[in-house]
Order: sequence, then C-alpha cells, then structure tokens
Amino acid sequence: MLNPIHFGRGGATICSADSRFFRLRAWTDCGLLVCRLICRSMIIRPATQKDASAIASIIMPVIRGGTTYALSPDLGEQEALGYWMGPDRETFVAEDEGGVVGTYYLKPNQSGGGSHVCNCGYITAAAASGRGVAAAMCDHSMDHARKAGFRAMQFNFVVATNENAIRLWKRLGFEEAGRLPGAFRHPEKGYVDVLILYQSL
Repeated sequence: MLNPIHFGRGGATICSADSRFFRLRAWTDCGLLVCRLICRSMIIRPATQKDASAIASIIMPVIRGGTTYALSPDLGEQEALGYWMGPDRETFVAEDEGGVVGTYYLKPNQSGGGSHVCNCGYITAAAASGRGVAAAMCDHSMDHARKAGFRAMQFNFVVATNENAIRLWKRLGFEEAGRLPGAFRHPEKGYVDVLILYQSL
C-alpha cells in the first residue's frame, strides 16, 4: 500500500494505470499541475539497523562518485552510515516488492531559532531510476515534516550540475533562494555553482 502523499488543496486523481504503476494528476497549492508515475507496491517507512546494508548499497556509489554530495569520496561505509543514519536525524527507506529502492533523512536545518526549518537528503538506487522513487520520498518527507511541526524545508547544497534533481525539486514547489558561485569542486567539471532551494510547508 502506498503511503499517503500530499498534493495540495486540489487533491489528486488517477488518470492511467497498469499492473505495476499508476499515474497521478494533481494541482498543487501553488497551482502547478503535476503528473507523476508511481509504483503501486512502494512503501516508505522508518529505517532500522536491519536496513543498514541496503542503505549502504545505495548511498556508497553516490558518495564514491563525488558529483552530488559534499562528502569525501573516501568516506568509509561505517562513517557514511553514521552520517546518513545519525542520531540527529530521522532516516527512512522506500521499499518496493520487498527490496529497498531509495532512502532519505530528515533533520532540523539549524538549532535554536532556525529549528522550525528542516533539511533532507535523498538517494535513489540506480536500478530504480525513473520509477518515481525520489518524487515519492520528497512528498513523504514534506508530509512528515508538516506533521512534525516544521514550517519550511531547505536544501542547502544542491549542485547545479545535478539538473534532473533540480527539475524535480522545482516541479515539487521548491524555489531557488540563492546561488553560491563555484562552491562545489566537481570531479569532472571543476568548480560549479551550488543552489539553495526553499519551500514553505
């Protein structure tokens, strides 16, 4: 059963379906029409230590690639898991047909006066690309953040060359709040810009 997904005041309707996927059309709060393909059997749930191996298999290739996260490509698996599943954050997994196909974390972006804004990181398994996993995780995270009392969500360090992710986040209602020129050293493209994306919840 798919977890509830918030599409805004306009609600959502199924506009086409087959045996494994359904496509949702919905108007978001900002008046944006979205049409999204989502796997019928996907669930998103809190991660446990039993998921550590599956999470590592998803996040380590991305960290090793060094193109999207400001983490050392030489980070060890236990260090990476300590970061992704740290005590300062909630970690979730997206599961489809018994296998983990994606993972995300949610945490306060700052402490004290900034603790009402949350921050998230998402990674989809390479084999599950194009199946709506990232969109489903982002929708789930926004819904969970609202229920937890967060008033906004901020992505602090979105590498400008990660164009697919930027298109998705903007389609889901995030706006560019700032740009940091040359703030990320890309292993192939050199110094590239970083975006700060923001959305009120």
